[in-house]
Amino acid sequence: LVPTTSEAGSAGVVLDSPSSRRAESEKGALMQTSFAVLSARLKNMAIYHCCIKTVSRSDGRSATGAAAYRSGSCIVDERTGEIHDYTRKQGVEHSELVQPEGINLTREELWNGAENAEKRKNSTVAREYEVALPDELNGEQRKALALDFARHLVNEYGVAADVAIHAPGKEGDQRNHHAHIL
Repeated sequence: LVPTTSEAGSAGVVLDSPSSRRAESEKGALMQTSFAVLSARLKNMAIYHCCIKTVSRSDGRSATGAAAYRSGSCIVDERTGEIHDYTRKQGVEHSELVQPEGINLTREELWNGAENAEKRKNSTVAREYEVALPDELNGEQRKALALDFARHLVNEYGVAADVAIHAPGKEGDQRNHHAHIL
């Protein structure tokens, strides 16, 4: 688009002229070049992903079930008597509890305590942070990154965090390393 001025002095735009077509062509070429450069850079760059979800009884979920599934462990829900056994689950590279100083609970004690602290049938019993971990990092670096984030949450909000680092799925993108932090 090329700005013009009419005889009356008002501003206008000429939509189809040789100069406007040339300007559009140059702008299009510049945008294509910029996109190509950006795409080349992004191929070697980690993509950020963080999704925060709630674990709520009104959705039929429990903190004990969510923790057992994400950590690949077995937890008995004292409130319902249900046994959440995910010990055969594959893809859990590491799981660890991060707790405030002076607190030392097992995973089962922690999540049963969260369930028992809430009495309503629509209670939110936990929050989950699902965080992408860069493929460019090795396993120990990804673990350190996830645990550092969990420590930040523990220190900032005075809560306990259950960290489960998952490997990419067999069928999906092999760069999809991620952590679930309840």
